[in-house]
Amino acid sequence: MSPADPRRNDRRPEDPRRDDPRRAIPRTDALLAAPEFTAAAAQWGTAAVKTAIRAAQESARRGQLEPDSVGPSALAQLRARERHATTLRPVLNATGVILHTNLGRAPLSPSAREALAVASGYCDVEFDLADGTRARRGRGTLQALTAHLPEGTGALVVNNGAAALALVVAALAVAPGRPEVVVSRGEFVEIGDGFRIPELLAATGAALREVGTTNRTHLADYLDGVGPQTGAVLKVHPSNFRITGFTREVDIAELAGPCRERGLPLVVDIGGGLLTADPLLPDEPDATSVLRAGASLVTASCDKLLGGPQGGLVLGDPALVARVRRHPLARAMRVDKTTLAALEATLRLGAAPTHVALHTPSTELRTRAARLADLLPATLAAQVVRSDGAVGGGCAPGVCLPGWAVAIPERLAPPLRVGDPSDPRIPCVVGRLEGGHLLLDVRCLTDDDLTGVAAAVAVAAFATHAGAAGDPAAGDPGETTVGADGLG
Repeated sequence: MSPADPRRNDRRPEDPRRDDPRRAIPRTDALLAAPEFTAAAAQWGTAAVKTAIRAAQESARRGQLEPDSVGPSALAQLRARERHATTLRPVLNATGVILHTNLGRAPLSPSAREALAVASGYCDVEFDLADGTRARRGRGTLQALTAHLPEGTGALVVNNGAAALALVVAALAVAPGRPEVVVSRGEFVEIGDGFRIPELLAATGAALREVGTTNRTHLADYLDGVGPQTGAVLKVHPSNFRITGFTREVDIAELAGPCRERGLPLVVDIGGGLLTADPLLPDEPDATSVLRAGASLVTASCDKLLGGPQGGLVLGDPALVARVRRHPLARAMRVDKTTLAALEATLRLGAAPTHVALHTPSTELRTRAARLADLLPATLAAQVVRSDGAVGGGCAPGVCLPGWAVAIPERLAPPLRVGDPSDPRIPCVVGRLEGGHLLLDVRCLTDDDLTGVAAAVAVAAFATHAGAAGDPAAGDPGETTVGADGLG
């Protein structure tokens, strides 16, 4: 075929992606080779620089950032690191889930945060300033704790709820040489993130003696399960699920007498950490009621319904608490001074945000939602809608907390989550996706938070405007409606 042959066609098919603005996003290697990024890599490390670049590139792909702004945005993220001592970022919780595990469970009260700061330096955590001698560690915290419990109750604080239960079993069953622990099959629970009660207890060296069935356990099952190697009887509150229908369980008062007659400690893990009964949560056990019903020891978490820092509680018979405290593992599970300080402030001064969020009247929440809606850009057509909240943290499953939220376009969820790392006035806001909208539930927001939420929404709306106009998928197709502990 000659060069002049009219049948010859050297033109390649037109690439439909040629005009896609995302093709203008700069490549990672090209940015890394630029002098400003070479200097940044020397200061913060190549891995951190790559992470910032990729985050900016992803924002550009979503239409939230112009391609020529990828480099400056990545550098701004890196420079923002200089103003923050930690990579953790504060988040405004607009999910309606009070004890959101992924967001750190219970937020500390202002008094607890102040106490934590006081304890961060040298302090008298284990020192008697009056006579200059060694003192009992965390004595003020233990006094504040036992003031909420029946007179004569002993107390020990360790580093989390699972540690409290494991330590009790190790001290009362495994160490004395009677490693069997009698427990109902219906209470073999998974407490989250793949951690299961049977595996936790087996790791201590305990041998679990399973009794009853998944849905029905009788007193006779417990008594038949007790043998010469039994060191303790355990009841675990199934805090994150419910079995209904043809069921039977043995209550604590019914089990306490036979355990005392046989010289066996009755250990009850209540999980949530209520010290006294809460009428709003009738199915959640509290330490006071459980101890009065006859439990020898109670274990619980500090950072759930108690509303304090992460920690675990061992409460009950002072002699048994002393045995637990003397076990070698108690030192490995010892809580630090800042936790002791924050817990004491939570107990003494009250007003834990968890308690406030749980008990705020629905009418007050509606007023707060209306205030937030008024602060948002009119172009968003924000609506005040009903919203059912949840306790979360594996507590009170099935308990619905009627409340209110502000519904805005779903596409705002990704930029609201990210916030603006370079501007502390633009916080990260995590809401809940439902019915094609992003719901900003106000239950866990304070009145002071509303201005920050409004500022973040305004910035997110501006950032997504271009993308929403030209890309129907700008709202992030990867988002899904969340559950009790999900992120939206």
